[in-house]
Amino acid sequence: MDLRHTMKGRRAMTAVAITTGLLLTVAGCGGGGGDGKSKDDSAASSSKSSESDNGSQSQTPSADKVLATAKDGDITVTITSAQRDQGGFVTVSGQVTNGGSSSWLGADWQSNETELAGNGGSLSGASLVDEKGKKKYLVLRDTSGRCLCTKFSRVRPGGSASWFAQFPAPPEGTTAVNFQVGSLPPTAINLTEGE
Repeated sequence: MDLRHTMKGRRAMTAVAITTGLLLTVAGCGGGGGDGKSKDDSAASSSKSSESDNGSQSQTPSADKVLATAKDGDITVTITSAQRDQGGFVTVSGQVTNGGSSSWLGADWQSNETELAGNGGSLSGASLVDEKGKKKYLVLRDTSGRCLCTKFSRVRPGGSASWFAQFPAPPEGTTAVNFQVGSLPPTAINLTEGE
C-alpha cells in the first residue's frame, strides 16, 4: 500500500514538473519586452494585418522607399523592400492597392502547384527571376505546404494591404532580379543586404 501511494505521488510530481517546463518554454518563446522586432515578427504582423477584413487599410508607402511599381488593370503593386537575409533567403515586401470598383482577393496570384493549392488568394505563385544566372526562385513554403507569404483576405475598392513573400536567396553576386506574380508584368528590383 505504501508503494502505491508513493507511485501516485511520483506521477503527480512528474506531471507538475512537465507542466511547469512547458509553461516556461511557452513563456520564453513568446518573446517579451525589448523594442527590437525580428524580421519574421514584422513579416508575420504584415501578413496578419492584410488578413483582417475590418475596413482598416494600410497607409501608402512614402515615395522615397519605393523600389518599383507595377500595374495590372485596377491593381497596383508597390515594392518597398527586397532584402537578402542571413538565413539564406530574400524577403520582398510592399503594398497592393485596389483601384477598381469591386473587392480583390488575389486569386490569380496563387500557385498552380498541388502542394500550394490550399493557400488560396496569396502570393504563393510569385517568383524571382535571375536573368543573368538563368534561374527562377519560387516562394518558400513550410512543411505543411503553406507559403511563406501573405494570404490575402478581401482588399476593398480604393483600399490597400501590405504583403511579403520569401524566396531562396540568389548567389551573393546577384544584385538585381525580376519579381513576377500572376499577370503582373515582370518588375526589376535591386536586392539589399540585411542588417
